[in-house]
Amino acid sequence: MADHDPKHTRGRSRLGRMGEHETVSHDIPMSDQLTAAIAADWDPAPPFPHPARPDCAPYTAARRAALSARFPDQLLVIAAGAPKVRANDTDYPFRATSAFTWLTGETVPDAVLVMTPRGAGHEATLYIGVYAQPGEPEYFTSRTHGAVWVGNAPSLTDTVAALGIETRPLRDLDAELSRFARAPRPSDALLSQVIDELRLVKDRWEIERLKAACDSTARGFADVVRELPTVVGRTDVRGERWLEGTFWRRARLEGNTVGYSAIVGAGVHATTLHWTHNTGAVEPGSLLLADMGVETDELYTADVTRTMPVSGEWSPEQLRVYRAVEQAQAAGIAEVKAGADFVAAHRAAMWVIADHLHSWGVLPVPAEVSCHEDEQRPGAGLHRRYTLHSTSHMLGIDVHDCANARNELYRGGALQSGHALTVEPGLYFQPNDRTVPAEMRGIGVRIEDDIVVTDGDPINLSASLPRDPDEVLEWMRAEQATETAL
Repeated sequence: MADHDPKHTRGRSRLGRMGEHETVSHDIPMSDQLTAAIAADWDPAPPFPHPARPDCAPYTAARRAALSARFPDQLLVIAAGAPKVRANDTDYPFRATSAFTWLTGETVPDAVLVMTPRGAGHEATLYIGVYAQPGEPEYFTSRTHGAVWVGNAPSLTDTVAALGIETRPLRDLDAELSRFARAPRPSDALLSQVIDELRLVKDRWEIERLKAACDSTARGFADVVRELPTVVGRTDVRGERWLEGTFWRRARLEGNTVGYSAIVGAGVHATTLHWTHNTGAVEPGSLLLADMGVETDELYTADVTRTMPVSGEWSPEQLRVYRAVEQAQAAGIAEVKAGADFVAAHRAAMWVIADHLHSWGVLPVPAEVSCHEDEQRPGAGLHRRYTLHSTSHMLGIDVHDCANARNELYRGGALQSGHALTVEPGLYFQPNDRTVPAEMRGIGVRIEDDIVVTDGDPINLSASLPRDPDEVLEWMRAEQATETAL
């Protein structure tokens, strides 16, 4: 990347909006003569159409209307957030706050949505940073708002046309807020809670974005399968990292990036629930547990896990564990229906898991004891030693979506048509667990799909990726016989 900005300041807040953060710079100072010369002889900047999908505006308007109805006569301010420093004058890749993007369709840093009370509702105004134009020195010198450094940006007019929201320069924000200094405002915590509760039910546009994320994710998994022979048995390379990078390339090609840090665990690493180091080799005969998801340009993410034998064949022990998890997931998905408890899928999956564990002699009590709702009862909950996590979580813009919703509407609530959630049971036998038969130690299996609740049968958005163990092998063989393609 290019070295330091010719100016000594980044011009971007680090401690708060509109602030100025000083960074250490060793650049050659610019003379007034050079500054003037740089500002001269520019043609108009090339147009930069707004990247938002043209069909998002009616949906974001409906979401703002729903939020407005919850806070009549109150001023609402929702910020996109600012980039965070990674090291001195370099930032982490920016991702706008989920609530802001859900309400606007915008993803740029430092932007702010203001909803001011007007009559029976609210008037929405979006405030965004205006980029320097040709003829202004900052067009060439500003690392944050100069096209020579960061590329051109949509104009205010283009933003209005794309998003359907009145848009004004960010420099006008303070004056606008001062006009409403005495207006009542909800607390940040309450505002976040209400927005997340509204986000629990996805509209049609959101479900389409989640389906697109799952489709891209399926292609990313296929890329990984095709690359497996490249790394199996190679102890001189970090094969897990190679496969992680393979999936990331697909995510960057078809979306924004990955929706979360990919979990690529081969062999015993599959027994670590959140193995994100991805530093291991891929040994012949082992299982690969890959938990990955593409995030679309609109920031909706898939969250899918598949477990596969890297050498193309299941060992008897691997297949036994895999079939148990597959059956548990099928039982869980069958419970995903409108009106059912959110935890119904978890209860169903855990019963199947516990029943298998008992039949193998691993669990000393039967499923009806281990899965008893009163975990203070003797023997209750013992199956959790081998399957620590919950079976489901909400999914959407965040991989663990709507986290600020009240528990009585989330885990303690009933499913509704439009809810999107994962179903992801797993079994993890640690290599040093003496309660597990030696031949099963070090085996980890998880199967995860992204499910939409309807008034009828659930919709599996990631169903294009096989789960049946025979179909998994057939899929692997077919992909590995195909050349990698875009």
